[in-house]
Amino acid sequence: MNELILELTEISPRDFFGQQNEHIDLLKKYFPKLKIVARGNKIKVYGDEVLLEEFEKRFEMLVQYFVKYNKLDENSIERVLIDDEDTSKNQASAKSGETLVHGVSGRLIKAQTENQRRLVDASKKNDMVFAIGPAGTGKTYTGVALAVKALKEKQVRKIILTRPAVEAGENLGFLPGDLKEKLDPYMQPLYDALRDMISPEKLTHYIETGIIEVAPMAFMRGRTLDNAFVILDEAQNTTHAQMKMFLTRMGKHAKFLITGDPGQIDLPRRTISGLKEALLVLQNVPGIEIIYLDDKDVIRHKLVKEVIAAYKTIEHHN
Repeated sequence: MNELILELTEISPRDFFGQQNEHIDLLKKYFPKLKIVARGNKIKVYGDEVLLEEFEKRFEMLVQYFVKYNKLDENSIERVLIDDEDTSKNQASAKSGETLVHGVSGRLIKAQTENQRRLVDASKKNDMVFAIGPAGTGKTYTGVALAVKALKEKQVRKIILTRPAVEAGENLGFLPGDLKEKLDPYMQPLYDALRDMISPEKLTHYIETGIIEVAPMAFMRGRTLDNAFVILDEAQNTTHAQMKMFLTRMGKHAKFLITGDPGQIDLPRRTISGLKEALLVLQNVPGIEIIYLDDKDVIRHKLVKEVIAAYKTIEHHN
């Protein structure tokens, strides 16, 4: 029986192997014909020579991923172990995986998957980008990071984040409280992303001075949005009129990012989604790029990926 010994020299074995060696257990699951033993900072592997070569290659990829992102979880391990094509693309496009933002408490905000990196590249090359994909694929989070990066580097003077408040039909008068209190529940995911990337004091200052604006789509009407990074989130819930209105607000030196999931439309029946229509109408327009994300990009809890897959099965049958 052939033996392979691998040693971790510059990274923490505890963090790399996981609590109670849970990451090693995953490796055993994907390499059932190999005997894998982890002790201290070394891992010993026994088995067929060809399998050992493949294991060493994958292990080195995992080490590179850990060094780059300073973390390892089940989703990232799965991507490295399963997807040959995606993994090689990830390595080829490492230049796109630079830190977008140094977030709160020194947190490094980066694109973590191939499609998220494609989104970053698309935003560099185009002033209008559509990011399309299911929940949890990092569309909004990556978009907000791009906006914060552009603001910090003085590429734009302000950030505007907007969503259609369809649950209240954009008619918010019947809700209790002042306007901010009425809007905040709909805008919460955008605030959550901002809080990861900007200190509380600075974020409060930016919002109070209008450098960062979080508002429903109705507030975009009649404006020209110059020198701004503008994100339209949950765009699948826009109507034809809303989407056309929004897209034509684009002013000089502006970046527009439109995110959405055509599979989660909350509009009344027989109302055409402005996002679906825009994807058809604009797909061949120079200067506009459409990036599609999928369940391989899910970076939430591992069950989110399973939920998406389960619903796909039902939708295909209907």
